Amino acid sequence: MNAHYLQHVPFEGLGSIRSWLEEAGYHISSTLFFQSQELPSPEAVDVLVVMGGPMSVHDERIHPWLAAEKRFIRAMIDSGKPVLGICLGAQLIACAMGAGVYPNPVKEIGWFPIEGCRPPERGIFHFPPSVDVFHWHGDTFDLPEGAYHLAQSRACKNQAFQIGRSVIGLQFHLEMTPPGIVELVRHCRNELVPSSFVQPEREILSTDPEKCRQTNQLMDRVLTFLLQAP
Repeated sequence: MNAHYLQHVPFEGLGSIRSWLEEAGYHISSTLFFQSQELPSPEAVDVLVVMGGPMSVHDERIHPWLAAEKRFIRAMIDSGKPVLGICLGAQLIACAMGAGVYPNPVKEIGWFPIEGCRPPERGIFHFPPSVDVFHWHGDTFDLPEGAYHLAQSRACKNQAFQIGRSVIGLQFHLEMTPPGIVELVRHCRNELVPSSFVQPEREILSTDPEKCRQTNQLMDRVLTFLLQAP
């Protein structure tokens, strides 16, 4: 089984997803767009993970590879194979499926709660009524046609969605580890402009590792749901 991931910048990698995939027996390959834009054949990929990044899905003049990436994501979705998108990755899925992606009214950066907005239902992932997760985004998306709305927050209505049984997009970062948070702050601290939904740098950097461990466990649940379907 081959799990392929798309990474847009050096400081937003797989995080806790890597250990789950390795323990599940997946061979892991990647396209690192900051090094190479070569994409595999969809037929060679069993599951696709699309990571985050500071660029917009519309930045094709700056990053021409975005156009090919969106076509590849759409081809993977059309194949029926599992696809997971995180932050920019979720926005790319939405865009590839014809939904709008645009600036959210406010940036959401730091630890803030999301609310699951669907009751338990067979075949649909269920988030808790409230759970603190790590955010770092300024854009949001409309739900793709036919998608299930899975989660929301005070700052951003569309936090997670599911398409069919095999596609999930998350606006937030369940995969984030303490070292990953440090790297994100180091490269993107210019975005930490104080507001109601942007935590101060010192607060973000003082994150209790247990908080990451708990959200990593929720990430494990998402992966188990998506990749071990009955």
